[in-house]
Amino acid sequence: MRLHIVLVEPEIPANTGNISRTCSVIGAALHLVHPLGFDISEKQVKRAGLDYWDELELYEHQSFQEVHAAYPEGIFYFCTTKGDHTHSEMDYTIHQDGDIFLVFGKETKGLPEDLLRENRPNCIRIPMLENKRSLNLSNSVAIIAYEVLRQFEYENLKKEGILL
Repeated sequence: MRLHIVLVEPEIPANTGNISRTCSVIGAALHLVHPLGFDISEKQVKRAGLDYWDELELYEHQSFQEVHAAYPEGIFYFCTTKGDHTHSEMDYTIHQDGDIFLVFGKETKGLPEDLLRENRPNCIRIPMLENKRSLNLSNSVAIIAYEVLRQFEYENLKKEGILL
C-alpha cells in the first residue's frame, strides 16, 4: 500500500507546512492542487515543515482531474464533514497492493459538492459534535492518515521507542 495526501486548493500556508511534516514522517506523498492560497516557498510553509521539507515527496497539479488521471488505478477517499461513513469504519486493507489517496478540500469550503456526489460511497468523515466547525485541516489529515496506517499495522514505521 502506498499512501497519498491530496490537498485541493489549500489556503493556509501553515496548515500545508504541518501536513508536509506529517507526510514526511509517515512516508506519504503530498499532492497540491492549484490554485494555492500561497506560494509554497513562503516562510510559513517552510517553517512548519522545518527539516522535513527536503525529504518530502511533493507533486503539484493544476486540477483534481489531473491527479485522478495520473493514478487511474488509485483508490480515492474524499474527506468531508458531509460523508456517510466515518474514517474508522472503512476497511482500507482491501487495497493491499494499491495506492490510497486521501483527498481534502480547502479550509473555508471543503471539496466541491459535485465531486462529493460523484464519489459518495468513498466520502468519509471524522465524528464530531453537531453544529460545530470542522477540525483544523492538518489535524484532520493526521487523524485519517494514522487510521489508514493503523489498519496496515504501521507497516514500515518504527513502532518501538527507546527510553534511556
